[in-house]
Amino acid sequence: MAANQMCSESDLAALAKKFRKKSGKTKAALGRELGVSRATMQDAEERPGQSLAKLRIRIIERCSPYRITGPLYLLRKKK
Repeated sequence: MAANQMCSESDLAALAKKFRKKSGKTKAALGRELGVSRATMQDAEERPGQSLAKLRIRIIERCSPYRITGPLYLLRKKK
């Protein structure tokens, strides 16, 4: 993964899963550390359409050397 790259919700979900697995922690164990249920951890990793960006960021920052900053909103002129 390249540093300073833009990430979508789907990217965050995949990275959360990847880094949690690399850390050797189960969903249940990491969920306890973060104060959420195993089911919520499952949703954060497997359902990118659900609005769980804050949790995904917490997972990534807990389990990797990366820090996530954002969100980024683009203001575009109407056509």
